Amino acid sequence: MFRGLVVSVAAYLMAVVPAHGQEPATFTVGPLRVERGAMVSGHIRVPDGIDSGTTIPVTVAHGARPGPVLAAIAGTHGYEYPPILALRRVRKALDPTRLSGTVILVHVANMPSFLGRTIYYSPTDGKNLNRVYPGNPSGTVSERIAHVITTEVIDRADYVVDMHGGDGNEALRPYSYWMLSGDARIDSLTKEMVMAFGLDHIVIDRDRPRDRNASVYTSNTALTRGKPGITTETGQLGSDDRYWVDLAEQGLWNLLRHFGMIDGDVERPQGIVWLDTYEVLRSPVTGLFRPAVRDGYAIAEGGLLGVIEDFFGDRVQEVRAPFAGIVNYVLGTPPVSAGEPLAMVSHIKRDQ
Repeated sequence: MFRGLVVSVAAYLMAVVPAHGQEPATFTVGPLRVERGAMVSGHIRVPDGIDSGTTIPVTVAHGARPGPVLAAIAGTHGYEYPPILALRRVRKALDPTRLSGTVILVHVANMPSFLGRTIYYSPTDGKNLNRVYPGNPSGTVSERIAHVITTEVIDRADYVVDMHGGDGNEALRPYSYWMLSGDARIDSLTKEMVMAFGLDHIVIDRDRPRDRNASVYTSNTALTRGKPGITTETGQLGSDDRYWVDLAEQGLWNLLRHFGMIDGDVERPQGIVWLDTYEVLRSPVTGLFRPAVRDGYAIAEGGLLGVIEDFFGDRVQEVRAPFAGIVNYVLGTPPVSAGEPLAMVSHIKRDQ
């Protein structure tokens, strides 16, 4: 515990303190202007373009004392409810008069998907918001949302956490991604950040794009701009069960403590399982999927993950694990379209 605290404080002093001597008295995000020691909630407008626009509900808490800027983004996929509900709780409990630094809460990044109750894709343009970053101000609504979040949230933050959960079709065991950027300093800070969030399974991801103009993913957009960013997964199957919401909320409070923005100790798991390789298995056809495993199960190489059937109940194909590991998530509802995920399997790192 003591060693972890020393590392966290050192990282904070190295990465944060020099930049905040010039922190403005008024912090601005979109139309929101927030004085020190205050909190303001409102909407950032995504204007109409080649299709209809939308709004993004945001809260900014500008602390009474200088400190880092942490952006927490929920609702990138609109059917992933626990992070959305967790940010509402944090907003009600956060006291800006006792806060060091600034917190940006993006309550629902993808309002069309949230209101339309859709998995993965926007009902407006059929695109996955978490695949179009850094966005395009002249593109479709998902691309315009990504552009607004990039310029108004990520560019104004020092640290970014993109908070997910198993989508409406995914049975998922909670885990986080530690994404390597190739910058040793950023990777060290991001490792401390993902550990502080507090989930006990962490996937090491070495394959995110390095081009800031084609960053693709929300948190990777921060990394390509030289800022630590992580992705967390808490929840499954569109559930708003308190257990999943608690995990997301506790993780965000942990980050605030980790960065010294609020008082208190980080609540860390007893042990972390590091996962050093992963593969997402995708369906080659449209049909029905019948899982043979549960989320969190250990599986042997070649072990049966599930079976794809046609609409008459006839078996089309078996889906088997490419290597021995842990089932991060598995499809928990029958419908599947060609190209969509069926399961994610991760290999356990030998040297823990």
